[in-house]
Amino acid sequence: MPPALENSTFLELVRRLPKFDFEKELEALGQQHGAGSLAQLQALIDQKLISKEEATRQWANSIGIAYVDVLSSAITEEAVAKIPSEIAKKANVIGLYIIDEVLTVAMSTPQDNNLVRRLQQITQLTISPVFSLPCEIDDALSIQYCTEKSLADSLVDLEKDTLFNRPELANQSIELLAESESLIRVLDEVIYFALRERASDIHIEPLENHTRIRFRIDGMMREMITFSRKLHRAVIVRLKILCSVNISESRFPQDGRFSIAIGTNKADFRFSCIPTVNGEKAVIRVLASTGRKSMITLEKMLISQPILQPLKRLMQSPNGILFVTGPTGSGKTTTLYSALSEINTPGINISTIEDPVEIQLSGVSQSQVNGHIDLKFSTLLRAFLRQDPDVILIGEIRDLETAKIATEAALTGHLVLATLHTNTAAQAIVRLMEIGVESYMVAPSVIGVLAQRLAARICEKCSEAYYPPREVLLRYFEEEGLTDVPFFRGRGCPHCRGTGYRGRVAFHELVLITEEVRQLISERKSAQEITRAAAKVGYKPLRYDGLRKVLLGLTTIEEIEQNTSSEWAT
Repeated sequence: MPPALENSTFLELVRRLPKFDFEKELEALGQQHGAGSLAQLQALIDQKLISKEEATRQWANSIGIAYVDVLSSAITEEAVAKIPSEIAKKANVIGLYIIDEVLTVAMSTPQDNNLVRRLQQITQLTISPVFSLPCEIDDALSIQYCTEKSLADSLVDLEKDTLFNRPELANQSIELLAESESLIRVLDEVIYFALRERASDIHIEPLENHTRIRFRIDGMMREMITFSRKLHRAVIVRLKILCSVNISESRFPQDGRFSIAIGTNKADFRFSCIPTVNGEKAVIRVLASTGRKSMITLEKMLISQPILQPLKRLMQSPNGILFVTGPTGSGKTTTLYSALSEINTPGINISTIEDPVEIQLSGVSQSQVNGHIDLKFSTLLRAFLRQDPDVILIGEIRDLETAKIATEAALTGHLVLATLHTNTAAQAIVRLMEIGVESYMVAPSVIGVLAQRLAARICEKCSEAYYPPREVLLRYFEEEGLTDVPFFRGRGCPHCRGTGYRGRVAFHELVLITEEVRQLISERKSAQEITRAAAKVGYKPLRYDGLRKVLLGLTTIEEIEQNTSSEWAT
C-alpha cells in the first residue's frame, strides 16, 4: 500500500473493496513504520471499519511489540518524571512504570531503535518499549504533565490576555470571551488535572475577591487553585456552551452534560450551576470514561463474605426487586454493574434504564432517559416490559409511577435491580411505601436491600501501624483484648498528596427479606422493627462492616465515624 495515500482516499478504497483483508493490510501498514500509515490505522478505527482492539492487536503483531492502552494503565509519577515534558511531547512517548531499573515507555513508533537509544541516554535506564496509539499518548501526556504549577501559570497568562482586559468586550460579548482559544485551553487543563488527581467532582466557586477551584478526591474536598474574578463569568459561559444550555440565563439553576475526547473514547461530565451572592457556582461531576472503565468484580470490591454470598444468591433469583441504597456518590451504580456482570450471559436478556449511561456493557441493552423529549424512567420501563426482559436495571426510582411499574415487573417474573436514596437498608422499604406503593405489593416483590457507603482508603505507600487509646477502642469494641491489635493510618506522602489516603473502599449492610420481614412490611411497621427482624438472620449495621474494614487495615476509625451513624441495631 503506498504510504503517501491520503486518509480520505484510503478509506474510500476500503469501502469499495468487496472483501477487505484487514490482517494483511494492517501487517503491510505496520511494515511501513511511517506516520502516514499510523494515521491510516487511526482512520480505520475512527470510521469503525475495524474495532480498536482488533486493529491494535494486528498492528502490534505486525511490528512484534505489545500494545498497551495508556489511558487504562497504571502510570507512576516516577516513570513520567524520567522523561522531560518537552521531549515526551515531541517524540510522542510517555513513561509508564519502572521495575528493576527498566522503564516501560509507551511509544507510537516503538520499533524506532534510534529513539529508544536516545531515551536510554536521557533517562539512564534500560527502556522497554510498548506500542500505543498516538492520540492515546497525546491525551495521556496532557493529563500526566498537567500539574498545579502548570495550571496556575496558564491562569496567570490568561489573566494577562488582552482579550480579558478590554472592558468594551467584557461588557458587550461575553460569548466571544468564552470562545477564546486561551480560555478553552485553560479549561481543558482544569479537566485534565481533575482526571490526573482522580477527582469525582470539580467545584468552581465565586468568592468575594476571587474564584477558587476545589476537587472532591476520595470523598474529601481539597482546594486546588484560585484565579481572578474577572475570568469567572467567561469560564461559566464556556461550560454552558459545552452543555448547550442558555448562556444568558444566570438567575435560575441549570443542568447539562458534555463530553471530551480521550484517546479513541470519550470522558463524560455532568454540569450544574446555581446563582449565589457572588455569581454563579458550577459543579462538574466526572462520570466514567465511556468504553474505557474496566469492570470491577464483586470480589475485587472487597465486599465482606457474610454480605457477598447472600448477595450472589439474590442475583440468581428469577424475580423480585433488589435495591442498592445510599447517598449520591456512594458507588451504588458501580455495585449494580458488578452484580450484573455476574449474571451477564447470552442466555439472559438484560436491559438497563440509566441517567446517564456510565459504563457500556457488552451484551446488555442500555437506554438513557432524556428530559428534553419527556423520555422518563417510567416511559422506558413500560416499553422494556414489552421487550421480553429477564433482568431490568433501573438507575433510580424517583416517583410513584416508576416504583409501581417496577414492583409489578418483579411480581410478574422479572428480576429488577434499582437504587434509592436512603440512609439505611431498612429505610428503603419504608420509603417505597411512603411514595405511594401499597404494602401488599412491596412485601412480596422486594427480595433484599443493600446499603452502601464509601470510605477513604489508607494509602498503601505510607501505611503505618499504631495503637489507639483505650477509650477510643471502648467506644466501638467490647473486647478489651483489642489493645494489642494494631490499627493503621497513612503518614502522608507524595503518592497521596500528604493526606494519608488514596482510593476508596466500600462497606455495606444487607437486609434479607424473610417471611417475618414480609409480615412486618404488610403491617406497615417501622424501619426499626424491620431492622430487628433482619438481625435474626444475620443483619449487621453499616458501622459493623466499616469496623471490619478498619481491622483489616483498609481504612481508619475516623473515616467510619464520619460516614456512619452511631445507632446500632438492637
